[in-house]
Amino acid sequence: MASLQLTAPSSQWIAGKAPFAWRNSPRTAAVPRRVAVRPIRAGSYTDELVQTAKSIASPGRGILAIDESNATCGKRLASIGLENTEENRQAYRQLLLTTPGLGAYISGAIFFEETLYQSTTDGKKFVDCLLQEKIMPGIKVDKGLVPLPGSNNESWCQGLDGLASRCAEYYKQGARFAKWRTVVSIPSGPSALAVKEAAWGLARYAAIAQDNGLVPIVEPEILLDGDHPIERTLQVAEKVWAEVFFYLAENNVVFEGILLKPSMVTPGAEHKERASPETIARYTLKMLNRRVPPAVPGIMFLSGGQSEVEATLNLNAMNQGPNPWHVSFSYARALQNSVLKTWQGRPENIEAAQKALLVRAKANSLAQLGQYSAEGETEGAKKGMFQKGYTY
Repeated sequence: MASLQLTAPSSQWIAGKAPFAWRNSPRTAAVPRRVAVRPIRAGSYTDELVQTAKSIASPGRGILAIDESNATCGKRLASIGLENTEENRQAYRQLLLTTPGLGAYISGAIFFEETLYQSTTDGKKFVDCLLQEKIMPGIKVDKGLVPLPGSNNESWCQGLDGLASRCAEYYKQGARFAKWRTVVSIPSGPSALAVKEAAWGLARYAAIAQDNGLVPIVEPEILLDGDHPIERTLQVAEKVWAEVFFYLAENNVVFEGILLKPSMVTPGAEHKERASPETIARYTLKMLNRRVPPAVPGIMFLSGGQSEVEATLNLNAMNQGPNPWHVSFSYARALQNSVLKTWQGRPENIEAAQKALLVRAKANSLAQLGQYSAEGETEGAKKGMFQKGYTY
C-alpha cells in the first residue's frame, strides 16, 4: 500500500476543509481516525508551583511590582531630581524592600533582573530581605515590546529565546514566580494577529516558566489608551482572555500553578464619561466569570495608570461579595507614587517614605478584604497617573 503524503498547505485546512486533492478523490468508506488521548503529566515542580501560587494569593495580601526596566526606573528617579545610576536605583529599591512589616500586606514582589542580584548597602541580599517578611521573590522575564509586522501598528513581546535557561538561573537565585507582560491596544483594532500573538507568547512563556519551577503571572494588558466606552473594553477583554486560555490549555499549563494580572474593565482613558467603582467591578467580574476557570488561584490586577485611590476603590468594589478566585493587586505606580514624593532621594526621609508605602499597602490589603474606605486619603493619592503609550 502506498504511503500517504500530507503536503497540502495548512491554510487549506481552515474551517474544517480537506485539501483539494482529497476532497475530489473517490472514497469508498470513511476511515475513522485514531486519536491517542494521554493525560497531562505533572511536572517535577507541580506541587511546589501550586503551593507558591496559593501563598501569593493569601487573604489580605497582594504583589508589589518593582520590575521597571532601568530606563523606566530612571524616569521615576528623574521626577524627584535624581540621576539614573545603579547606586540610586539600589537605594530606592532598598527603601522599599527593607520596609518593616511589609509582609503583612505584600505576598510577592516582582524584580527586574538587576534587582534580583542586588543586596543592601550592608550586604544582605534583597531576596533574603523578602523571605524574612515571608514575601515571595518574583522576576520579570520578558525582553520587552517590539513592532509586530503585518499588524495595525501593534506590538508583540519578545523573550522566548533562551527563556528556559534564564528561568533556571532565576530559580537558583531565589525567584519563585515570573512575569511576562504583553499589551493589546483597542484603538489599533486590536487585530486578530496581535491577539493571537499575545496569547500564544504568554502560553509558551507560562509552560517554560512552570517547567523550571516558576509560577507564571499571565499578563495581557489591555491598554487604557482610547476614547471607547466600557462595553468595548469588555468585548475585547473577553476575546483576549478566551484566546489566552485556549493556548494555555494547548500548552498543557497547570492552571492551579498560575496567577493572572489583568487590566480592569474600564472605559478608555479619553472617554467622555467616567465609570464608578461599582460599574467597573460589575463589568470586570462579568468578564472574569465568563473566561477564567475557578482552578486559577489568584487574580492580581494591574493599576494601569489609575490614581492610587482609584485603583484601591475599584479593587474594593470587586471584593464586596465572594469570588471563585483570590482577587487582589499587583501594583507598581499605585503603590509607589506617594513613596517617591515623600522620599525625594534624601536619607532623612527614608522612614517617612516607608510609612507611606505601608499606608498604600494596607489600603489595598483592606480592599482585597472588601473593607477599604477612602476617608482621609490625600489629594495627591487621588491624582491619576495615566500616560498614553506607557512602556515599562
